[in-house]
Amino acid sequence: MNIDIKAKNLKKTYSGKVPTYALKGVSFEIEEGEFVAIMGKSGSGKSTILHQLGLLDSPTEGELLIDGVDVLKLSDHEKTIFRLRRLGYVFQEYALIFELTAAENVFLPAFALNGSRRSYKERAIEILDKVGLKDRADHRPNELSGGEQQRVAIARALINNPKILFADEPTANLDTNSSREILELFKKLNKELGQTIVLVTHEPDDRKYVDRIFWIKDGLLEKEEKMANAD
Repeated sequence: MNIDIKAKNLKKTYSGKVPTYALKGVSFEIEEGEFVAIMGKSGSGKSTILHQLGLLDSPTEGELLIDGVDVLKLSDHEKTIFRLRRLGYVFQEYALIFELTAAENVFLPAFALNGSRRSYKERAIEILDKVGLKDRADHRPNELSGGEQQRVAIARALINNPKILFADEPTANLDTNSSREILELFKKLNKELGQTIVLVTHEPDDRKYVDRIFWIKDGLLEKEEKMANAD
């Protein structure tokens, strides 16, 4: 099995009068096609880890290989292109542009890579169909429910065929039913597309959807847990 992410001794320190040691040396590997959750109490460091893995921040120390690339050696511009081409992101707050339609929100990352307008519009509709929103493609975010907005955000994350999909508390603003639908959608994408997914969550019920859990405590990897539902 190929390794999509290899992290070795990741540390993150925020300087100040009193330094904050957010990560204290975290190491793990994530295989291609795995659905992994990062769990822990608030302030444990789980979102900090996700930000390092997603190249949204840089660790103070450590090594990080993503899809075989030593990403910490990339320039800022190279990291931007790497993110656009190989990584997808789903955030808690959806981060949609309210002046744009669902389809236009979805194809923005493809537009950033200078794809042809015709091809990325067709791709946006195709991905919206995969997340069950093809008939809502021309609707703006204020015409969609919270769950539908998050589905648009997931479609946007998938538009460039990312190697890895990162999701940071994606159901935190959703009701119970919408949360279940989003997690089931992630599981479907994982199984049907072989999509590698890294999920940060504090919801105990989310455990049943994933293959493996990294439990984070006080900036350290406390333990790994392989789930019974993992293949």
